[in-house]
Amino acid sequence: MKKTDQALVGFLTRDELQALLDAPDASTVSGIRDRAMLHLAFAAGMRVSELVGLRLDQIDRQTMSSVHIMGKGRRERVLPLWKQTAAAVKAWLKVRPVTDAPELFFNARAQAMTRSGFEYILTKHVAVAARKAPSIAGKGVSPHVLRHTCAMHTLQATRDVRKVSLWLGHASLQSTEVYLRADPTEKLEALAAMSPPMLTPGRFRAPDKLLAMLNVAGRKPNYAE
Repeated sequence: MKKTDQALVGFLTRDELQALLDAPDASTVSGIRDRAMLHLAFAAGMRVSELVGLRLDQIDRQTMSSVHIMGKGRRERVLPLWKQTAAAVKAWLKVRPVTDAPELFFNARAQAMTRSGFEYILTKHVAVAARKAPSIAGKGVSPHVLRHTCAMHTLQATRDVRKVSLWLGHASLQSTEVYLRADPTEKLEALAAMSPPMLTPGRFRAPDKLLAMLNVAGRKPNYAE
């Protein structure tokens, strides 16, 4: 079977990520909602389906310390929330309109947020973030790029691909190994750990047997001429 090339994952730098998280207008209800969604999408490495389907009862509203995520293939994971993420979600809960909708996030019509709805929100805030971090404009930021960003930042912080796998809810380490290929520090550490070959500079001296064979070959007629 022909193997297909696997592109490196795209992710945001810390400056680009911070510019994106700061992009929503915190003086508006929709801005507070958007900031909470962006924080959760990154901090928990959530798939867009996990984010838009997140329910109120999946957030620990008493302590705001964790989120219970229903992942792909019915795999569940409970993740702690960083203080900044917890603060962003808490701010949204304070202004979240009263509704019977079980979802944590919904659109302006008080209906469950859709995948395309979040993609539109993300694109809008990427444009704003580009004013502070111009490099983000050329990265084609999608919801999955936020998940990749979480994975890369977690890998760089822990140096443990197993922890990244647990955080993202991967079924196996094979799915997580793609982040090792995209992290240059992994390659630098591997290079530093390797000893260069101990070659001694000097002139090459051909053995007498090899010189004799070459002399014989040189005397043979060349019938191709």
